Amino acid sequence: MARNNNKVVPQSKKALDVLKYEIAAELGLPVGKHMSLNADTEFATELGSIPSSSMKEDYWGHISSRDAGAVGGTITKRLIQRAEEALFSL
Repeated sequence: MARNNNKVVPQSKKALDVLKYEIAAELGLPVGKHMSLNADTEFATELGSIPSSSMKEDYWGHISSRDAGAVGGTITKRLIQRAEEALFSL
């Protein structure tokens, strides 16, 4: 099945990324450069054997599918909540 990752509002990508990392932090998930689970990787970047520029900020490979799904589900729940609040405040 082909995925359509085109956003209806392309400018929303940054806001969704902020929300994603905010929720991950609330759930206590270690994501991003500053929260490496593997100390060897951290030391390797400090020593220069792995260039820090090759480490991706948006790396989620060490996060379980369940935890990643929890982030996505919470994003969806919050977006629906915000849309309902906007509709009912009219």
